[in-house]
Amino acid sequence: MIGPPKLTRFEKARVVGARALQIAMGAPILVEPPKSSASPIDIALQELESGVLPITIRRTLPDGTYQDIPLKWLLEGEKKKSAS
Repeated sequence: MIGPPKLTRFEKARVVGARALQIAMGAPILVEPPKSSASPIDIALQELESGVLPITIRRTLPDGTYQDIPLKWLLEGEKKKSAS
């Protein structure tokens, strides 16, 4: 295991920013959009919180080794921590 068993704030910002850009460029939305007009960032946050994004986080160590971690696994780690 490399790093914390949850999504870091930097990883969250990167995922939400990249997904918001995709939505702004016309990518299909993976969750039910809100009835009020929402920004791409709000929609990306909603997608992240619902766990529907098929994304893998790559964590790299200074020696060059890395580990690919599915986003769903990291979100489950956050839910377990908050439920405790």
